[in-house]
Amino acid sequence: MRIIALEGPSFAGKTSILAALRSLLPADGLVTFGCYVDEIDNRDDVPPARTSSAQEQLDAFRVFMRIEARRVAHLNDRAGSADLVLLDRSVDTLLAHAYALDRLFGYGVHEQARELLARLAHLRPDRTFYLDAGPQELQRRRERLAEPFDSFLLDPDFITYFRDYFTRKGLARATQVSWIYAEQSLSTVAYTIAQELS
Repeated sequence: MRIIALEGPSFAGKTSILAALRSLLPADGLVTFGCYVDEIDNRDDVPPARTSSAQEQLDAFRVFMRIEARRVAHLNDRAGSADLVLLDRSVDTLLAHAYALDRLFGYGVHEQARELLARLAHLRPDRTFYLDAGPQELQRRRERLAEPFDSFLLDPDFITYFRDYFTRKGLARATQVSWIYAEQSLSTVAYTIAQELS
């Protein structure tokens, strides 16, 4: 079984590309998981992207790790039939977020989150595709969306630190990180990834 994650900033195209990959890859043995936020029924229960303290950031981490535990349980139920698992974000999202907020606000949460992770059930990607797009392109995509969105996630400094997490050796939980230029069409990106996974 291979576990593959799609990572990158908001509006890089992860959800759309995951949907496209479902039609490009063989359905037999394919298991997909959507973004953590999609697993929370009540929008008011979604932790804020810009937390106001170290404790609030750790609490947010624990919320998403409960969802991660459900992913693990679901996959354990499918263990015999799962050949390829696709994740729209992985635990590296949670760690990268903590890493970025540490650098922006001095919370000092990233290492605590890593220590917690060592004692919690989670999926470790064999390979992560990081969808790399710049703040201007991401903002253009965001402007096409009518619904509310926490614009803090598109702050250029946040994106820089979030990205930095994936470039620094030894931080990402994924065994391998591959970089994909995500400012090209989403269909092109999906096809490129599908070819890599064939």
